[in-house]
Amino acid sequence: MPGLASLLAELTCGDDESAEAAAGLLPEYGAAAFVALQDLRLSRRTDTRWWAVRALAGWPSSAPVTRELIGALDDEAGEVRQCAAVALSRHPDPQAIPALIRALSISDSLTAKLVANALIRIGAPAVPELLQLLQNGKHVARLEAVRALAEIEDPRAIPALMKLLGEDSAVMEYWAGHGLDRLGLGMLYLKPQ
Repeated sequence: MPGLASLLAELTCGDDESAEAAAGLLPEYGAAAFVALQDLRLSRRTDTRWWAVRALAGWPSSAPVTRELIGALDDEAGEVRQCAAVALSRHPDPQAIPALIRALSISDSLTAKLVANALIRIGAPAVPELLQLLQNGKHVARLEAVRALAEIEDPRAIPALMKLLGEDSAVMEYWAGHGLDRLGLGMLYLKPQ
């Protein structure tokens, strides 16, 4: 088995194939590798930070892993934030909800989609904050919030989804209808003419 220093060098060497192989092996090195990844996540190099987050995504779920991934949601580089959102989908922890909601509120459309995917994986615990975001958020955040609510299938979302059927946005209406269908309301939500 290669040494930890060798694996960390492969992770940051600039060759994606070598870095991916190293990322998969790092969890076997335990606490020492985790501490090294914490340091790499703070590197000046965007690529190094991205690979640190990618490696953390393969780590077993734990509070320290979640904390590092939450921290990466605030990275200055969009690609690192996107990697963190994907990683949080692999580690669905309700502790990440406030950070994910904040990220959803300020993100570009791709990052917002990935963040919403993480919230979907967390499920019902995210519903209250998604409902609040649906009322007060920016358009992109609201679109992803309604998609997340539709996929989570929590009955607490029914009134909000019903209200969205009258939105000016076809996408919002689509996801509201989809969510109501998934909740078993089918065509019951249509008003007769």
